[in-house]
Amino acid sequence: MPEEKNKTDNNKFAELVGEDKLAIPKVGDIIKGTVISSGKSEIKLDIDGVMVGIVRGRELYKESPEYASLKVGDEVEATVVDLENENGELELSFSYAGHQKAWEALTNAFESQEIIKIKIKDANKGGLIINFGQIGGFLPVSQLSPENYPRVGGGDKGKILEKLKSFVNKEVEVKIMDLSEKDEKLIVSEKLAWSDRQKDVISKYKPGNLVEGTVTAVTNFGAFISFGEGMEGLIHISELAWQRIDNPADIVKVGDKIKAEIINVDGAKIFLSAKKLIDDPWKKVKEKYKINDKVEGKVIKINPFGLFVKLDDDIHALAHVSSLGLKTGEKMQDKFEVNKPYEFFVISLEPSEHRLGLGLKPMGGDKFESAGPEAGQPEKKNPEKKNKEEKPAAKKAKKADRADKSEKEED
Repeated sequence: MPEEKNKTDNNKFAELVGEDKLAIPKVGDIIKGTVISSGKSEIKLDIDGVMVGIVRGRELYKESPEYASLKVGDEVEATVVDLENENGELELSFSYAGHQKAWEALTNAFESQEIIKIKIKDANKGGLIINFGQIGGFLPVSQLSPENYPRVGGGDKGKILEKLKSFVNKEVEVKIMDLSEKDEKLIVSEKLAWSDRQKDVISKYKPGNLVEGTVTAVTNFGAFISFGEGMEGLIHISELAWQRIDNPADIVKVGDKIKAEIINVDGAKIFLSAKKLIDDPWKKVKEKYKINDKVEGKVIKINPFGLFVKLDDDIHALAHVSSLGLKTGEKMQDKFEVNKPYEFFVISLEPSEHRLGLGLKPMGGDKFESAGPEAGQPEKKNPEKKNKEEKPAAKKAKKADRADKSEKEED
């Protein structure tokens, strides 16, 4: 029987070399050997001078390029896949040994938060499919470094995927976010590795610091600015200018030089403001506009709650729907058009809140005098107020009536 023959051979081998000197390997064991011959189709290893192992076929270079450059005299690890082949040699595999070594390296890197290199194999809309050796993993698009993050105007998914696919076959440095050998799960982050390398540089920047840089990307929510030693920050749409902005591309474009102030540093994220370096026009708004002033403004947007109106380059106002004198069933679009000028009255002014309210009637006019939810509605009579107003008059009437009766009685 083959099984009994193997046991007999192993026993004889153990007696020959002494079990105390060499433990008999088992299938699945990882053993060390020295290369004694190397070819394209097979590599032979000397195992402690007492046995020969062979690696051949697909088990040769599947796992890692390091096995493709082995030469005579090199020491290498391999996994036992069979105790004896047709030539009486140990059948070995680099693949399984490399796989185990890769998981061991990943576990060590995860525990120590060490930066490792991975290779990008493919891309999908959610991120990049990566390999560490033959272990597959994932790099989410949100975990790309600032320089590689695909910032596409309008969030076009097709263009984002096109940008991600440009990274295929490249190597990048990452840190491991999540790891489980049992579940074959490997999630990595390029952003964490970037932050680790940049932490000394990032620590130099504090809120209030002024920076000057170049616009690297413009999105629907703001503009990204490159500055300093490979740093990047975001100017949110609300921090680009004091007036209301619909599209950041109306204010800046890629390649523009811009100055900004740091307003927050959150880990690797740096948030900037351009408008802080510009005088706030609302500080002097009372010098230009007063309550009940008749003004001309261009409607720049129609929202369900009212009109956004441009009074000048700096001041944009709101004409609330309730202050527009709309008839029952009438829509704002029936009465107003975007990009056309109309006359309004200033009915509220709050410079500290950057708010200026407009209406079609001045304050104290017949109606529509308030930009609040009650504006344009007929004033509701307060019965209690009416009773209070009527009480003095009633008292006077009763008093006059009593006086009249007294005079008649005296007559």
